[in-house]
Formats: sequence, structure tokens, C-alpha cells
Amino acid sequence: MIILLVGSGGREHALAWKIAQSPLVKRLVIAPGNPGMVKLGELRTGVKADDADGLAALAREIKADLVVVGPESALEKGLADRLAAAGIPCFGPTRKAAQLETSKAFSKGFMERHEIPTAGYGVYERLHEARQALDVFKPPYVIKADGLAAGKGVAISPDRRDAEAEIERMLGGRFGSAGSRVVIEEFMDGEEGSLFALCDGERAVLLGGAQDHKRAFDGDMGPNTGGMGAYSPAPVFTPELVEAADRLVVQPTLKGMVAEGAPYRGVLYVGLMATADGPRVVEYNARFGDPECQVLMMRLDGDVVPYLLACAQGDVSGLPGLPFRDQTVICVVMAAKGYPDSPLEGSIIRGAGQDFGPHVQVFHAGTRRRDDGQLVAAGGRVLNICAAGDDIVQARERAYAAIRKIDWPGGFWRTDIGWRAVEREQATS
Repeated sequence: MIILLVGSGGREHALAWKIAQSPLVKRLVIAPGNPGMVKLGELRTGVKADDADGLAALAREIKADLVVVGPESALEKGLADRLAAAGIPCFGPTRKAAQLETSKAFSKGFMERHEIPTAGYGVYERLHEARQALDVFKPPYVIKADGLAAGKGVAISPDRRDAEAEIERMLGGRFGSAGSRVVIEEFMDGEEGSLFALCDGERAVLLGGAQDHKRAFDGDMGPNTGGMGAYSPAPVFTPELVEAADRLVVQPTLKGMVAEGAPYRGVLYVGLMATADGPRVVEYNARFGDPECQVLMMRLDGDVVPYLLACAQGDVSGLPGLPFRDQTVICVVMAAKGYPDSPLEGSIIRGAGQDFGPHVQVFHAGTRRRDDGQLVAAGGRVLNICAAGDDIVQARERAYAAIRKIDWPGGFWRTDIGWRAVEREQATS
């Protein structure tokens, strides 16, 4: 098979690492890719991840048997639609189906129409209407930009004054057109996790769950980010919770999308809150989470390509459940100082390419090579240090041991990734 993988972040590096292991793949082309992927496939750095026309042309040029879409930006631009018109299978939903992620107003309305459990909400375009809506909700207030904001368009405000300031920033252009509408939601009390399902339009194969850490700093403090770390399996996903989530969320979502004329193919990411009343949806994403994808790919014990292709071709019915290693995998994100607001680019990173042993993988998320060969930061989230272990404690020790061997004064990272699982393990030991 010839596969085109779209994207350049840590999620895509992990996908490339797993796809390249498949005996079915004879050629892997990655657009645009990053320096960490150079040994896994052919990089086409001149084709950007949001250039739907350029990517479709590249897929035709290389005669791709399958296109795997990593980032949401390509989906919003309608890449899957262009590939369908060219007869090329695509792992990733159409633009209409991707609205589950690309418009929070659409996704909330969709859940309401199909009786999928989620938080109460309102959608507002005018500043005074949004301010007045705070009378209806109770603190803490959950405020979201309607469109894509690289995982940063969510604010949880402890009081009305802070909520009004967040609303004003969003509607005032902080996230550009993505913030032209805001969604205000009821705060849900519980523990959050990410559940993934591989979907062919009508059916789903559950991929498993992970738990990420959105806040920038230790103790879940600081601003929301695209994700500072993750681990899998997540103890919050008990068999009972997964069964309920499949029955109440995943299956009704697939049926609802068919009913609305937008069958969903690709990976469905459901952000779930485990509440006293059962699972409720926090949000949908129309692609693998980042950094959740990294830990899932490391745990997966088998060939992922047949599953990606079956989703793209519209029939996963003949595939068994995905096999996973009986291990815990953790991912710690090393980010550039100043992230998420103003990350500093260009700082030199030394030691990221060394051999950290069989249990550790380093995935590049935002790096580039200078002309002199030096590896430097070129984004907010820069490196993903992932490690496997018999339990969360061992996996975490291995990840942080690797981080200590990397020389990067321009970076920072959380030191408490996996803290919930560690506390659970300590409580039962």
C-alpha cells in the first residue's frame, strides 16, 4: 500500500511510527512532517496540513491507496470531500461530519437533537446577550469559542467578573473567526477522560481511553493548553463506564450523523465526564487526540493499518477488537517557555535523539532543523516523551528519567502527569 499521512505534530509522528511498522505498507509519504519522521517515510515539507487542494493533488500524484488525516485543520478545509471526489479512501470525516468538532454550537445542537447526554448550554453572538446569560448559569462558568482554537478556546471562570472578561476577549477577536460565537455551558462535576472509537459510518470499534492534562502547570493550574501530557489506560474508564458510553453516546452519535446526511468515518474522540449520573459529553473531536494518540499507539499490540483502511472503505464489521499490551503508557509534553500564549521559538535542543532504551519513545511535535543541523523549537508543544511500564509509577519514572537527559533550557513541562492514577495506585497498595 501507498499511504499519505497528513500533519506535522506529535500525534502524526506517533501515527507514522505505528503505520511504518505495518507489513502492508510499501511507501509512506508524510505532508508536511517534522524532523523526527525522516526515517519513517518521505517528507513533503512544501505541502501544508491545511492545504486541502495541495494534499489532494499529492494523493493523486503518488497514487495513494489511503490518506490518513491527523489534524482538524485539514478536515475543516474539506480534504476528505476532495479525496472522495477523486475516489481515494480517506481516514477522516467529511467537512460536514467534522462539524462535531469544528463548531461547538453544531455539536451541542446535535446532542440535543439526538438526546445524547451533555451539559446544558446557550450560544451567543452578542456581548450583552452573553453577559445576560450568566444570570442563568451558576459559577464556575464554562465558556467556549465556537470554532477551532488549537485546544485553547475553553475557559473555566470561577466568578462572574472573570467570565465577563473571557466572553469579551473571545467575542472581541482573541481567536479570530473561531470566537465569533461563544458557547456558555453548565459546569459538570466529575472526572474527565477521552474515549476513542474507529468508525466506518455506521459501526464502531472501540479503541480505548486515555486521560490528558489540559492545564499548563502542576496541580492543574494555569491556562488551558492543547494538552501537557496523557496516560493510558485511564482508571476512570471502568468496563461499566465504557459500556454506558458506547450505548448512550457512541452509537447514538453514529446513528444521528447518518440521519443528518453526514455518515462519520474516521476516529471519533469523545471527551467524557464521568458524573454521578453516568457519562456526559464534554466535547467531540474529529481526529485522534494529541497527546492521547501517542500513548494509544504505543499500547496497541498489532497492525493499525487494516483498521484505518476499513474505516475509510466503510466496513469494520469483519475486524476483531484491537489488541493492547498489558502496560501503562505515559506521555509528558515538553513545551517552549511562554506556551500557550507566546511560545519562544528557536531555542536549541540537545540530546533528544539519543537511545533512551526499549521502553521510551520520543515523538517530535514542534521542531525544525537549522542549516547547521541543530534541532530547535518551532512551536508551542515541542517534544513528547512517552514511556511504557508495568504500572503508572514505573512508566512515569521512565519518562521523567528520559527528560532529565535532554538539554533544553528553553523548555518546560509538568512534573505531575498521571497524578490521578498514581494516587489510585498508592491508595490500593
